[in-house]
Amino acid sequence: MALSDPVADMLTRVRNAVRNRAKEVECMNSKVNRGVAGVLRDEGYINSFDVIDNGHQGLLRVHLKYGPKGEMVLNRVDRVSKPGCRVYRKVDDLPRPLQGLGIAIVSTSSGVLSDRACRTKRVGGEVLCTVV
Repeated sequence: MALSDPVADMLTRVRNAVRNRAKEVECMNSKVNRGVAGVLRDEGYINSFDVIDNGHQGLLRVHLKYGPKGEMVLNRVDRVSKPGCRVYRKVDDLPRPLQGLGIAIVSTSSGVLSDRACRTKRVGGEVLCTVV
């Protein structure tokens, strides 16, 4: 079955796995999904991710992260840009979730970056999601 929005599928799987206190979750592998997982890893929301070859497109195994007492590190993930309504922002108009405590994940011409990295590189793009 073809998905119309693989990024939303990945974010929903991660959100549900965190709520169920799972240690890891498997998602579809794509270049954008790998970019989103890379930003989540670099910003400290997940431990790591692996690419698993299954003979087709492959899978991403995302290893989730929790606090020392088991509290959730990833509290809220909201999809911003959808297939029916794309949201593009210039670098000066990028959102700052929780006044900079959260991140916005942006697809740019330089790859998938966090809002902080976008401000450093001075590039804007499509706002994929916000993470708090």
